[in-house]
Amino acid sequence: MKQVDLVIGARLDTEVPLVREVAQYIISAGGKRLRPALLLLVSGALESPHPHRHTLAAVVEFIHTATLLHDDVVDESTLRRGRATANERFGNAPSVLVGDFLYSRAFQMMVDVNDMRVMQVLSDATNVIAEGEVQQLMNMHDTSLDEASYLRVIRSKTAKLFEASARLAPILAKAGSDIEDACATYGQALGTAFQVIDDVLDYEGSSDVLGKNLGDDLREGKVTLPIICALRNANAGQQALIRGAIEAGDTSHLDDIVNIIRDTGALEAARASAAAEAQRAIKAMHHLPVNEYSSALLQLAAGLLERRF
Repeated sequence: MKQVDLVIGARLDTEVPLVREVAQYIISAGGKRLRPALLLLVSGALESPHPHRHTLAAVVEFIHTATLLHDDVVDESTLRRGRATANERFGNAPSVLVGDFLYSRAFQMMVDVNDMRVMQVLSDATNVIAEGEVQQLMNMHDTSLDEASYLRVIRSKTAKLFEASARLAPILAKAGSDIEDACATYGQALGTAFQVIDDVLDYEGSSDVLGKNLGDDLREGKVTLPIICALRNANAGQQALIRGAIEAGDTSHLDDIVNIIRDTGALEAARASAAAEAQRAIKAMHHLPVNEYSSALLQLAAGLLERRF
């Protein structure tokens, strides 16, 4: 990961000061770096220390960071990773344009790798992510959304880059299609579980620990799995309160809605859904060699269920 950070620092070089300032601001915030770590761990599990793995790990982090910059503008977010979002500090226009810079720089780096299959996976993933973002926008304030529709969105918006990150390692290693499919399944399942837990924490965590404002999903009118599960089990009055808040993007009854979500067992139901995805990821890992890297991948999937931030 230190080598990946060196690549990131080198490829953020630009003669435009504002681009450099905004990009460094968001990337220096840190974060979990799960996607590049996933690519490196799978490479290790396959015993394939390919020289391009650090470059591609930086590519997936650039793509992810670009989506964050654009997401925060669309969602009008003000807090991420415990500090002001880039759009809050620099404004919407610089955030969008620097996101574009990171996307284009990522594609320049893909060309450097000179592997058409790698470019296909990453370009397809970037397109699917964009489709997921648009679909989520269309689903805003729609309380009729069901669990299947919710999962389709997060598998596009979030899990697709996890899937691509895990798939790139066997491509570099020139592993067989069975191994590539197993790695992709692991990445998709892990990414899905990660997003479900993230949505749970919006109603279960605390702003200080999460580094973002609680209730943001409600304010944005996002119908996430905790809301879907609560609506399924709530009484008529509770359903009306939740529907009204989602449709209006109203957080004035946030405490009441959090209590309904907890009392109806919605958080437990959502965590059970995440647990099923984590088990799917663990099962996929049985196709890989047994070593310290594949063990770490198993621990990552299992540990995700204990995530509190």
